[in-house]
Amino acid sequence: MDPHDEPGAPGPRPVNPLEQALHAARALVLADLAAREVAEADVVSLVEESVTHRRWWVEQWPDGAGFLPGLVAQDVQDALLERYGRWPLCPVCGTGDPHALDVEPELGPDPHWVCHKAGVRVAAVGALDGATPS
Repeated sequence: MDPHDEPGAPGPRPVNPLEQALHAARALVLADLAAREVAEADVVSLVEESVTHRRWWVEQWPDGAGFLPGLVAQDVQDALLERYGRWPLCPVCGTGDPHALDVEPELGPDPHWVCHKAGVRVAAVGALDGATPS
């Protein structure tokens, strides 16, 4: 017998929408890191640091929950640049100096990885596995 079926037993806790948004943002950025084969433990820790920081931010501005994937992606990208170098490298441009993709919009819903050099959207945040390297 399921303990939740007993009289007086607590039911499942409702999912907090802000926590759900944070978990979704984490999952999208982790998917992109895995797609580019850089999801090592120390890099995943950078994602966790960003999520912790953004938890406070979204608690202050709940209407910004839809912006979390792009913000977490940018936080991780900035942290990786400081520690390891540019990420994610552009899979579109086959010539010239390697360069990183940017997140657009910087603060908005439906963030995408964009190559400003070629002027193209490469993939939605969380969908770098579908972006074909050149």
